[in-house]
Amino acid sequence: MAVSIVTGAAGFIGSHLVEMLLSRGDRVIGIDEFNDYYAIELKHQNLSAALKHSNFKLITGEMQTLNWSELLDDVDFIYHQAAQAGVRSSWGQGFRSYTERNINTTQILLEATKNAKSLKRLVFASTSSIYGNAETLPTQESLCPQPVSPYGITKLAAERLCWLYYQNFQVPITVLRYFTVYGPRQRPDMAFHKFFKAALTDEVVEIYGDGKQTRDFTFISDAVGANLAASTVNASVGETFNIGGGSRVALLDVLKTMEDIIGRPIKRNYRDFGLGDARHTAADVTKARSILGYNPQVSLKEGLTQEWQWLQSLYKHIPE
Repeated sequence: MAVSIVTGAAGFIGSHLVEMLLSRGDRVIGIDEFNDYYAIELKHQNLSAALKHSNFKLITGEMQTLNWSELLDDVDFIYHQAAQAGVRSSWGQGFRSYTERNINTTQILLEATKNAKSLKRLVFASTSSIYGNAETLPTQESLCPQPVSPYGITKLAAERLCWLYYQNFQVPITVLRYFTVYGPRQRPDMAFHKFFKAALTDEVVEIYGDGKQTRDFTFISDAVGANLAASTVNASVGETFNIGGGSRVALLDVLKTMEDIIGRPIKRNYRDFGLGDARHTAADVTKARSILGYNPQVSLKEGLTQEWQWLQSLYKHIPE
């Protein structure tokens, strides 16, 4: 039986990954500090199914204070999902939490993995934010990173740390650069969650910019599948992969699709572009297709429908 660690296990992607690993027969150690970036009740609900599973163990605490040498004793795979997320909140006074949780914590984990004898793979969750306003669309992994937010800077720094430990200590690293993951359990600060919640309560949604900005949207099950492939394909060691949904869509078109799903208009208020927001993102997933066998399965409309159904159920149970 494989033993896997998932950091950020109570989060959006981490909790789905935990469930997938349990379903394939792994023994899973979930680690999460349950910080207050968003409602802790949501995080507990994310793990409600996993906590009933006999092969799941939850460790609550800050990653920098854990006994990693003991934790990694017989671990086969690490999926490092834990991070301080959010582009706009990474400016100003909040920046220290980004350096602590995205850079310092990653370095401590990497130091511990130098002596992890059974470790087969450390899959690091990175982001399309490291590209910033990419000069080429769709963007290949070889393009020079140009982050336009402090958040992007810290994730790029963590990536570089991963490569240092791969090159100097042979830590078996694979980096996945996610392009706007969405679906059930999406964080409440993310756009689709906010838009659907506003529609539920008949409130106005805030649109930053003119709505013509484009994104490559990735459904949660496709992102999880990429993690599983990255951990098992030998050729993934020492490589970086874009993980996208396969198509680039304008925000206005997303809102139209949402309106079709819910059957009524969404009220909008347009504001200035947000600091640190890239104008366009698009993933060239050729490399992931070739090496990982990655092939996104879920269309935007299908994925949005699943998220809408989840949110309707969620807000019947979770207090404001």
